[in-house]
Amino acid sequence: MTATDDGLDRETYVVAGVVLLGAVMSILDTTVVNVAIDHLAVAFRSSLTTIQWVVTGYTLALAAVIPVTGWAADRFGTKRIYMTSLVLFTAGSVASGLAWSAGSLIVFRVLQGFGGGMIMPAVMTILTRKAGPHRMGRVMGVLGVPMLVAPILGPILGGWLVDDVSWRWIFFINLPIGIVGFILAQIVLEPDTPQPAHRFDWLGMALLSPGLAVFIYGLAESSNNGFGAVRSWGPTALGALLIVTFLIHSWRSSAPLIDIRLFLHSRAGAAAGMFLLFAIAVFGSMLLLPLYYQSARGVSALTAGLLMAPGGLGAMLTMPVAGKLTDRHGPNWMPVSGLPLVAAGMVPFVFVGAHTSYVLLCFGSFVQGLGMGMAMMPTMTAAMQAVPPSAIARTSTAMNIVRQTGASIGTAILSVILASAITSDLTGVLRGAHAPSGPGGLADLRHLPASVHAQVVGPLAHAFASTFVWALVLVAAALVPALLMALMAQTGRRAPVADAPRPDPQVALH
Repeated sequence: MTATDDGLDRETYVVAGVVLLGAVMSILDTTVVNVAIDHLAVAFRSSLTTIQWVVTGYTLALAAVIPVTGWAADRFGTKRIYMTSLVLFTAGSVASGLAWSAGSLIVFRVLQGFGGGMIMPAVMTILTRKAGPHRMGRVMGVLGVPMLVAPILGPILGGWLVDDVSWRWIFFINLPIGIVGFILAQIVLEPDTPQPAHRFDWLGMALLSPGLAVFIYGLAESSNNGFGAVRSWGPTALGALLIVTFLIHSWRSSAPLIDIRLFLHSRAGAAAGMFLLFAIAVFGSMLLLPLYYQSARGVSALTAGLLMAPGGLGAMLTMPVAGKLTDRHGPNWMPVSGLPLVAAGMVPFVFVGAHTSYVLLCFGSFVQGLGMGMAMMPTMTAAMQAVPPSAIARTSTAMNIVRQTGASIGTAILSVILASAITSDLTGVLRGAHAPSGPGGLADLRHLPASVHAQVVGPLAHAFASTFVWALVLVAAALVPALLMALMAQTGRRAPVADAPRPDPQVALH
């Protein structure tokens, strides 16, 4: 084994540095906006449930466009797709900074999401091909930087921009980064080798992307109307039906958009199940943290971001170690070790109150970050190592769909639970304090008279604590597929497609 096999060489690091500019931008933008939600609600005189679509619409667009990225990368080349996605993302960022209403901002964020959704799969494909399968653990460790650290550092950057500059600059800041990233990609990335004969699964795309969008839309609508309203469960049921229909189509098709057979009865399926639960719990709770600090504790957006930084530090410490251990010993037992740390780090937030020690909460975030660094990217590696080499691109696309969908579902579900808990815990308090109105949203609560706000803080903190309970339950549930993945690894089970390959796809129809 050469020195190059032992670690990532300089050329690979240069390529990684270039493409990670785009990856960091696309993921950072989600959590940068999380800190600004309260400010945006006030600026546009909008409710929390409406302005939440600035986040949900972005992640929805990410999930919707990812399925087409694998085909587009083969058809046109990964370099072209990556650079095109940078242009779309940067243009959407500038338009979002110029938004004049909540509606226009949501529309521009969707445009931004279409660009951002193609970035991560393209980055993953570029780096996997550059490094080779024997260094996949280290590659996943590099890719874990934007996935785990950007959501932590985003609130710090967003808090500073919102408090000291302007909320518009959380979008404008992407313009110089996007321009630099585009120029460097043109210089550094290798020329494309497109495969024009690759057929696109139009039916699969027509089922999966709308299915994901409608499903998550229904979940988000439930925050306004409750789970029993038709406009909530109707879209959710329709989206679920479209997704199930896609799964049936994928099983029967000879060239599906995402091959479901890669995930059935294999470690890849267990990894996807664990990844989904992990994404719902962790990325959903990342919405709650800054809102708790700002609404229940009354700190600034910048301070809220700084209080979340220990989580990023913890992830940065364990990700490189997890990558090396994955290449040396395999990834399958790493999530089983990391998830208990994630759960332990969430425990202080389950019991959070109006005056819980910041030291304790920061320590909890740090422990949670340690577990995230150990659990997330080894799970991605385990999924791709469980399938034949020819299926790695399709599997990475599917895992990115799982990640983005989980983040969207987590944001929607925990927002609904939090809104319900706030209504339940605070309505009586506000009436007893003769407040002018019921809890219309977190932005309204922050602007109550001081005497009323002092009575609200305790129940408000309790509402957050009861919501964190659900995130902890989901982390605990993720241990089941994580253990299954590790146990299946001992039998050496791979996806059925490895033993029974599909017929060759037909010639493309353009």
